Amino acid sequence: MEAAEYDLMDAAEARMWWYRALHIRLMIALNDVTGPVLDAGCGTGGLLARLPHTCAAVGLEYHPPAAARARGKTQRPVVAGSVNALPFAGNAFGCVVSADVLCHAGVDPAGALAEMRRVLRPGGRLVLNLPAYQWMLSAHDRRVQNAYRFTYTGAARLLKQAGFSAIRGRYWNSLLFPLMAAQRLLLAGSRTAKSDVADFPPWQDRLFFGMTEFERRLPFALPFGGSLLLTAEKPAE
Repeated sequence: MEAAEYDLMDAAEARMWWYRALHIRLMIALNDVTGPVLDAGCGTGGLLARLPHTCAAVGLEYHPPAAARARGKTQRPVVAGSVNALPFAGNAFGCVVSADVLCHAGVDPAGALAEMRRVLRPGGRLVLNLPAYQWMLSAHDRRVQNAYRFTYTGAARLLKQAGFSAIRGRYWNSLLFPLMAAQRLLLAGSRTAKSDVADFPPWQDRLFFGMTEFERRLPFALPFGGSLLLTAEKPAE
């Protein structure tokens, strides 16, 4: 990503409604995992900072200055490296979590998934968050160097091809999706649009976060949304 985007992420991820909603969902998906956790593409450490101290966790971040920020923020080990060639031994982790990383232009999704499977222990869990729908590629995506957006069908196919099983997924950020789609399509061709990562007025931040929480508590998943959360397992050997 552009260096300025890391600055925005570092400043906003502890309080912005979208990061809080994302981290809640990731924490739920991680709730019952055993063994060390790898945050593959940890950015400036927002999720790592939320994990309980009883959880052994390691971060990996491609951008060395962001990796340094994550180490300082979380006091956890954070390695500078690529998800295309993870610098860890095989079967090292009980869980790999990766939020909005496979979408980046510099990432080979199939190769990165193969690497994540390699470092997982048999029976280990993979947790992914991905941006949804290629037609939603936007000015913000260009700023953060996103090249791919996904559907459940396409993402599940990649996971199956990489050797994962027990694949489950659901779209989220569904209630806000019409507003998000309209904004993205309106600004899709803009070269001057501001980043989506920003401080919102407090009332708007509370409203948007409240809508994601209402949606999360629904007894059913809506068949669309701005993001896609998936879990899968490395088969026991």
